[in-house]
This record gives sequence, structure tokens and C-alpha cells, in this order.
Amino acid sequence: MTALYRETVPPGGDVLDLMTSWVSHLPEDVAYGRVAGLGMNAAEVAANPRLTERLVHDLNADPRLPYGDAAFDAVLICVSVQYLTRPVETFQEVGRVLRPGGALVVTFSNRCFPTKAVRAWAALDDAGHVALVRAYVEDAGGFSEPDVRAHTPRWGDPLYGVVVRRAAGPGGRRSEEKTSPS
Repeated sequence: MTALYRETVPPGGDVLDLMTSWVSHLPEDVAYGRVAGLGMNAAEVAANPRLTERLVHDLNADPRLPYGDAAFDAVLICVSVQYLTRPVETFQEVGRVLRPGGALVVTFSNRCFPTKAVRAWAALDDAGHVALVRAYVEDAGGFSEPDVRAHTPRWGDPLYGVVVRRAAGPGGRRSEEKTSPS
């Protein structure tokens, strides 16, 4: 994860570590402008030394992100996407808070808490997990074609990464979507 973040998260950029825990996996030798962490476990969020901002928030209860439009250069979801019950709404919010060209980096492995993962995730294999994350991105709209990365060591668990960039349109919406006038 750290190598992928080094490649995709710009030094000095503003980062949102979504569904964060006690570690962000950002390269320790790279300085970032702002590292906001949003997670569900207050003790883990408080223990994360990379965060400059901390917020406890349950995205399954409310997928709205309490940040302004175009506030971040990168949003990270590390080994947690399988627990989102409203992933498309969450990804739409990610598109809103990302700056144009900003990266959404979703990483996952074949491990999870089976009693907490959504049913679709539990029913799929690794290729299915990649396809499901791609579908979330497509359904949310406003992102580039996914760049899928796989690290499959001879021993140990594989790690997958799906990297997309926010489109230049307003709020990360698909260009064919129309908003009604207020």
C-alpha cells in the first residue's frame, strides 16, 4: 500500500484517509499538506500519528462527507470498502470532495471480517471483488477508467488496488447527468 500511495498521492497534497484506523500506510518520508482521517473507531482514529485532523463518523449511517467541495488531492480507502453498505453514495461524495484530477485509491485483500462484510463481497472471489469496486466507481460516475493493480506474493495474501481519478466536471458528476435548477 505504501508503494502505491507513494506513486499516486502527491507530496504536499491534501489527503483524506477514509475509514481510517490506527495507521494510514502513507510513506513516512513524504510530507503532506493535510491528512484528514475519518473512521468509526474513536480509539483507532486517535492513535493514528499521521492524521492532522480526526473525525469519527459512520458512513453506513450517513455517507455524506463533512468536507467542502474539491478539498482533497487524494482519498484513500484501505482494506475497508467491503464494509460499505452504501458504497455508490460514498463514492459520489468522494468525487465531490476530490479536486479535479485527484486520486481515489481503494485497496483490499482477500481477508475481511466475514460477519461485517456486505453479502455481495462475501459471495465473491478476488476477481469478483475487483469487478465490484469497478462497478461502484462506474455507478458513482465522474471518475476515470480504473487502473487495477495486483500484488500477488508467492506466500501470503494478495493485495489489490483500484486507482481512479476525478473527472474535471462539477462535483465529479457524469457529464450526461443533469442537475435541476434551484
